[in-house]
Amino acid sequence: MTTTDRSRRTFLQASGATLAVSLAAGCLGGGDDSSGNGDSDNGGNGDNGDGDTGNGDAGEEYDFGDWFDNTGNYDGVEDHTGEDEVTVMVGTGSSGYEYSPAAIAVDSGTTVVWEWTGDGGGHDVVADGGSFESELQTSEGDTFEYTFDDTGTYEYYCDPHVSMGMKGAVVVE
Repeated sequence: MTTTDRSRRTFLQASGATLAVSLAAGCLGGGDDSSGNGDSDNGGNGDNGDGDTGNGDAGEEYDFGDWFDNTGNYDGVEDHTGEDEVTVMVGTGSSGYEYSPAAIAVDSGTTVVWEWTGDGGGHDVVADGGSFESELQTSEGDTFEYTFDDTGTYEYYCDPHVSMGMKGAVVVE
């Protein structure tokens, strides 16, 4: 073996050891889980049967886990507390595969009305926990409504387009 070969081998071994230590440090390092994924102290994204994931007041940050990871228009929770009725548009965005707004906060007793735009083909509104479900609708102006009496977080989706990120959430306080 030549001196050059030994130098290369030594360099590669040292590089490999450095990489292994770096990877181990990344795996073992602490962190504040600021990615929003995983469970939080207030229940994370787990469903306890009533749609409640333990999120609190409209002014605080909400943890939906990975629910909105592939949803293009989610940019936080719109506060609609104090309103008796709130409208969420169905079939929005350039593709027609979004709910707008994607997430809202409302008071207990509020009725949410989903109104179809007619874009993006047939859509529905299906609660992830099964507490409500609309028919598949296609026409502009079609509506579906549900009154939220119990506090909690209710995640919902469009069954034909859930893989495309057509998802939403209602936080009831």
